[in-house]
Amino acid sequence: MNGKERILTALEVKEPDCVPLYIHGINEAPIVGIGKHLTDRLPEPQDFRLMNERDQLKLLDTLFMIHEHFDIDGITTFEIGHEEKVDDLHVRDGFGVVYKLSEYGIPVPVGHPVKNIEELRNLACPVPRKEDLGLLNLAVERFKGQKATFWLMRGVFVRSWRLIGMTNYMMNVHTDPEFLHLLAKMMVEFSLSQLDLLVEAGLDVLVIEDDIAMDTGPMISPEHFKTFINQYNRQIVERAHQKGLKVVRHSDGNLWPILDILLETGYDGINPLEPQAGMQMKKVKAYCGNQICLLGNIDCVELLPRGSKKQVEQAVIQTIEEGAPGGGLIICSSNSLHPGVNPENCITMFETVRKYSQYKKTADNGDI
Repeated sequence: MNGKERILTALEVKEPDCVPLYIHGINEAPIVGIGKHLTDRLPEPQDFRLMNERDQLKLLDTLFMIHEHFDIDGITTFEIGHEEKVDDLHVRDGFGVVYKLSEYGIPVPVGHPVKNIEELRNLACPVPRKEDLGLLNLAVERFKGQKATFWLMRGVFVRSWRLIGMTNYMMNVHTDPEFLHLLAKMMVEFSLSQLDLLVEAGLDVLVIEDDIAMDTGPMISPEHFKTFINQYNRQIVERAHQKGLKVVRHSDGNLWPILDILLETGYDGINPLEPQAGMQMKKVKAYCGNQICLLGNIDCVELLPRGSKKQVEQAVIQTIEEGAPGGGLIICSSNSLHPGVNPENCITMFETVRKYSQYKKTADNGDI
C-alpha cells in the first residue's frame, strides 16, 4: 500500500498493511531541527510570515522532504499567505481578527472585531479564495496521490470565538443565543464554500479543527455543545461525506463528556487523544475503537520534549499494541510538533512506527 491507501483504510476502521504514520501539525523550529538531518542551508527558525521568499520555499521543500524520507503517510495543509501584515508582531485575517505572532507556535488571537449582533450583521464576510490553497496544491503536485492530503479547517466554535472574543462568546450563550446562532451560520457558509474549492483541488481528508476542551473537560456543557456548535459542524461533516472526503475531528483535552455526541455525528476519525487529559489509547480503543479511527496519543507535552529515545520508542510500541488490533489507528503526536519538542525524539517516533507497525497476518484468518 502507499501512504494514501493506508490512511484511507485506517479511516474506514480496517487494517492496512501497517499502521499509518502522520504529522498533524508541525512548526518552523522542528521542521528545521529535523530537516538538518536531510539538507543544508536551512533558514533560522522563525515564524513563516517573517521569512523572505527564498527561506519560505526552502522551509516548504524541507517539510516535504521530511514526509518523503521518513515515509509519513499523510501531509497536513492549511491556508498560507492569506493574512495581511499589521506590524512586525501582528497580522490580520480576512474576517478582521488580529493575531499576535508567537515564538511558541501558532499566532494568538488578540483583536476581535465584532462585539454584538448588530456589528455581525454589518460584517463583510470574506469569500474563500483558490490562491489560499497554495500549500494543498503544492502537496498534490509533489506527492501525486502517494500520500493522503489533509486540510485543517477551523470549526464553528474556533471561528466564532476568534471573531467575537472568548469571554464575549461564553456570556452570549446566556444573554444573546440568537447572536451565536447567526454567527455559527455565517461560519458554516464560509466553510462550505471553501470545501468546494478543496475538493476541486484534490483533497482526501478534511480535519475539522475545533478545540473545545481542557484537560479537565469541555469548556461548555454537552447541551450547549449540541445547541451552538455540533449541529453546525455536522453540516460540514455531511457535505464533506457527500463529496467523498473522510472527516477527522480535532480537539485537544478531555472529550469524554461529549464523546458520544462526536461518535453520533459521523466523523471518520478523532485526534489527537491527549494522554494527560484522560484520552489514553487503551481506554479510548476499548470504548469506541471499532466505530472510529483513532489518531495520535504520542505525548508531545513531556515525552517528545524531554523524554529519552528509549521512552519514546516504548510509548510508540505500546500505542501500536493497544490501538492497532482490528485496524483504525493512525500514529501521530498528541498535538502538533511544536517548538518545544526534541527533533531527535520526533525522528525516533517516526522510525519506531515504521519498525514495529506491520500487521502480521495468519494464514488461517488474517488476524494480527
